[in-house]
Amino acid sequence: MAMSDKNSRGSRDRHFERRLKAAQAGLHLPTEIELLRGMPFLFEDVASDIREFAERLSRRLKHKPKFEIAPLVATLDDLAVDQSDEALRCVEAALEAAGGFNTMSAFNARLRIKFYLASLGDPDAAAAIASRTASVALDDVRDSCDFSLLPRALAWSVVANDYGHMRNNGIVRLPRGRVSGDLRFHAREFEAAIRQTEPETKKQQADEAPSTYTADDVARVPATEPPPVAKPKGTVIIFTSIGNDSTSEGKRVVKEFEKLLNIALPLPPVSDLARVRERLVEEFPYAVAVIDELLNRLVGRDYVQIRPTVLVGTPGCGKTRLARRLCEELAVPFELVSCGGLNDSSIGGTARRWSSGEPSISVLSIRRHRCAGPVIIRDEIEKVGTSRHNGNVHDVLVGLFEQETSQRWFDPYVESPCDLSHVSWLMTGNTLDTVPSVLLDRCRVIAFPEPGAERLDILAPRLVERIYVDAGHDPRWATPLEQFELTALADHWRGGSIRRLQHLVETLVEARERHRVRQ
Repeated sequence: MAMSDKNSRGSRDRHFERRLKAAQAGLHLPTEIELLRGMPFLFEDVASDIREFAERLSRRLKHKPKFEIAPLVATLDDLAVDQSDEALRCVEAALEAAGGFNTMSAFNARLRIKFYLASLGDPDAAAAIASRTASVALDDVRDSCDFSLLPRALAWSVVANDYGHMRNNGIVRLPRGRVSGDLRFHAREFEAAIRQTEPETKKQQADEAPSTYTADDVARVPATEPPPVAKPKGTVIIFTSIGNDSTSEGKRVVKEFEKLLNIALPLPPVSDLARVRERLVEEFPYAVAVIDELLNRLVGRDYVQIRPTVLVGTPGCGKTRLARRLCEELAVPFELVSCGGLNDSSIGGTARRWSSGEPSISVLSIRRHRCAGPVIIRDEIEKVGTSRHNGNVHDVLVGLFEQETSQRWFDPYVESPCDLSHVSWLMTGNTLDTVPSVLLDRCRVIAFPEPGAERLDILAPRLVERIYVDAGHDPRWATPLEQFELTALADHWRGGSIRRLQHLVETLVEARERHRVRQ
């Protein structure tokens, strides 16, 4: 019986080793249990593993679309683009709320999300993984007297405890590879301690067996690395230094940013999404699908962050106004920048040595609003110039849309890396013919509909109110439109451009005012 167990364990180890090599080569996505047992991530990269997992589960759920899992599918699609801890938490929340698919699949998905969060430094998730690993280790002991997983379970417990003392809230920000390094180090210590308690014959067998850990693993763990600096939950430190601060220009820039250096800036919290949706649908009744698509991605999030999104529709259909109103209703600071005439890379900042030197648009917005996550609205993205004489807007945006790049964006004015990964990007376009595919591949493209003639009774009164508000008057002063006025508008507007409808309503209001003066 003992020999049978030993042969079975050897066969299992060889199978594990084959799959481990396949995972390292990117040919096998490790299962949740394999991750618990120490198998590396796909390509030995957590971001690649997260991306592949999100894409696979999203595709599977889309085969049988159900209303109750729509928010989950939306968060998975976001996770495939943005592998941040916040995106992971959104999927976790959506998994808890969703129903309608296999219970075991849901359990494994939740376990995997916990593993990802633990691997990024979340103490609570690390404690959950420690518990699950211990449970699997106990099964190994009962089934085949295999104690090999026990050191790893204990190592996860130490990691959870250590990181729990490092933070106030949320995930501890750690250098890349720190968690896996700490795990290997502690597991090796427990493995050595367990050996010391074994009989001499067992210790000799263990010495002869190949170890999962090497001396290099211990060397990878920084011995004197200081603990991360704790900061309040929901804040981000954007600026940690100013380059060349000993020069006269550097000193001037230091003075400009002195109130922001090493200061944790707040992220915009998510508002009451039901109320936001109600107001936007009331104003844009023909774009309900677009509104739902935008808001679904915020379900479960604590802070507003919108994946790079392009709203595409005919001129005057209201896409720019919806982008602006979305930001206003979410109470998120934003910048509305027209792309017409832009033909260089100044959006990414200009070197301070030039008289026209200034920070990138993202840095300017963060500094102006003292917010780590403003929204940048780029209007009419198709009108960006394609010349590369002084750089190109599209080339800059590609870098800003990448999580890894934007997190360490080198601003030529600040001359130091800045964390711009929490800035959101909304764009509008009448067409995408001139927008390069390399940029569109990093964006979510949403078709924006035209309002039909049947929406006139709703849109026209709101345009009248807007005219009065823009003139500085109380909208309650606006006299409701008479039926004959709506009929006259219907004769000249058959749907389509709201800009044209607004022009017609303005003409009607002016005619009203002239008639009132004559009376």
